[in-house]
Amino acid sequence: MDDLQHGTRNKRGDWAPKRALQISPLFTFPPNPIKILKWLPGYLLPWNVLFMVSAVVFWHYLMPDLATMQHLAWGWVLRILALNMAAIFVFYGVFELRLFIQRRQGTHFKYNAKFPDDTKSDVFLFKKQSLDSLVWCFAFGVPIWTGYQVGVFWVFANGYVPWVSFSDNLWYLLALGFALPIWHELHFFCVHRLIHTPFLYKWVHSVHHNSVNPSPFSSLAMHPVEHILYFSSVLLHLIIPSNPILALYQMHFAGFGAMVGHIGFDKVEVGQGGFDTHAYSHYLHHKHFEVNYGDGLMPLDKLFGTWHDGTAQAEAQMEARFKRRVARMNRT
Repeated sequence: MDDLQHGTRNKRGDWAPKRALQISPLFTFPPNPIKILKWLPGYLLPWNVLFMVSAVVFWHYLMPDLATMQHLAWGWVLRILALNMAAIFVFYGVFELRLFIQRRQGTHFKYNAKFPDDTKSDVFLFKKQSLDSLVWCFAFGVPIWTGYQVGVFWVFANGYVPWVSFSDNLWYLLALGFALPIWHELHFFCVHRLIHTPFLYKWVHSVHHNSVNPSPFSSLAMHPVEHILYFSSVLLHLIIPSNPILALYQMHFAGFGAMVGHIGFDKVEVGQGGFDTHAYSHYLHHKHFEVNYGDGLMPLDKLFGTWHDGTAQAEAQMEARFKRRVARMNRT
């Protein structure tokens, strides 16, 4: 594929898409059904459908049964931990290997032309982003993710919260499944704004932002406090009527889906074609730090003046906002 048909490359070799990012049409008024129908395939594919399928497969073929999970025991807890470790290593690893180690695409569709491990930095353990990311991901991220899974499924298994079946409540659960990425966006935006406050940014979120040029394994390269906040989105399923499969989908969306914004490429080439990653919005957040706290599924960034759609106009608005803030600080 010729990436210059879809975007532009600057003097440093950094690539950017020609089309400006768009806020989803779900929350426009009056509603525009035609726009929503055109937008819907990109909402579902490839990631949302993939994570729903993975949740169904895991639940029916890989997870312990509910009777086993009624009683906390190291056997099934470690089984889920090992399963999650292996799944994250394979899923993230496939993209890391192809795009960042083997570099099969070179810099085609790559936002930042540099590869992170080509430059050593003292901000990372072992001075390498990839090794640093592996430590944060597997020493803290996956165990905390697993802890939430264990707690939620133990609650479901013991009937401490009411849950509904697909046979009796199919349309309700389908609608809830459709809406869960929207809930994830709302939760993520609120948590993200919180950890960008000065104290939490310095002591917590700065760990994640060390990866200015992200790659797949930097997705869960976070401080444990951030992991705890990030994965808490699944607690919704203990508050509203839900189903364990949807709770697992929520966790897969958070765990596997964290990679989406950190893949570093706009498209992954497959044969003569490829698929969109939808990674640009969050890449711009890593690049500029104080824009795109969400991914545009909800108009929250636009509401709070932090939306960056990748255009020169958005860049100018961001710079003007930074200058106004500096001016206010200098007056105090």
